[in-house]
Amino acid sequence: MIAEIYHWWLGVILTVVSVLAIVGVVAGYLKKVVAPQYPGKRQKRED
Repeated sequence: MIAEIYHWWLGVILTVVSVLAIVGVVAGYLKKVVAPQYPGKRQKRED
């Protein structure tokens, strides 16, 4: 009985961690690669 509950919560925790890791990778990609291509008003170009 306890093993079933433990495995269920372990699955929930691993799912949440996986989703957060994917969101972190996507956010890091957007910040590092896409953001420099489209500078906002705060970043002035030196052309």
